[in-house]
Amino acid sequence: MKLLLTDSGVRNASILAALVDLLGKPIAEAGALCIPTAGYGGPYGDPGGPWRFISGQSPSPMAELGWKSVGVLELTALPSIDKERWVSWVREADALLVNGGDALYLCHWMRESGLADLLPSLRDTVYVGLSAGSMVLTPRVGEYFVDWKPPTSGDSALGVVDSSIFPHLNSGPEYTMAEAERWAAGINGPAYAIDAQTAIKVTDGEVEVVSEGHWKLLNPAS
Repeated sequence: MKLLLTDSGVRNASILAALVDLLGKPIAEAGALCIPTAGYGGPYGDPGGPWRFISGQSPSPMAELGWKSVGVLELTALPSIDKERWVSWVREADALLVNGGDALYLCHWMRESGLADLLPSLRDTVYVGLSAGSMVLTPRVGEYFVDWKPPTSGDSALGVVDSSIFPHLNSGPEYTMAEAERWAAGINGPAYAIDAQTAIKVTDGEVEVVSEGHWKLLNPAS
């Protein structure tokens, strides 16, 4: 699986070029599935957020990039659907567009639905994460970002990548570099602080930071 882990969607030409490179073809020739689930999980979640994400009305460009086709994959519905049906939908998609919201809620439903188990087999699929949709693939989200409490407790995520992510750098007083460094002190491993103009591109385990803004690798010695 190829990854584009964004803070706030495809916000600039550099991130857009990275997405096209991962797809290996123009966006207009690619089909995408939107996964809105994380938008329901956090304390500030409401029905409007997932709708804006799916309809392309949010300030974080994802669904509105000109895809050949766009569908919706709601993870909470998957346990009640024949697995062969939804797995075929996922395998046919060129890209998975994964909404922001609550990372641990998303992690829970990725596991419960079976999508987490399927991800390693999606070698040609491009996973595009937005905020929590990016954080869910990391080893830990950090206590700073724990709102929804998972049944297993803790702050562990899926661990698909080796580094954690502090999103929304410099977007408000709770997202300063000083806060990011305090957060990183509680993370046992490398971590990136990224802003809205930054994404992390992962291809065959190789990591590249794509940015027209600000970012920093924290805990690099780890």
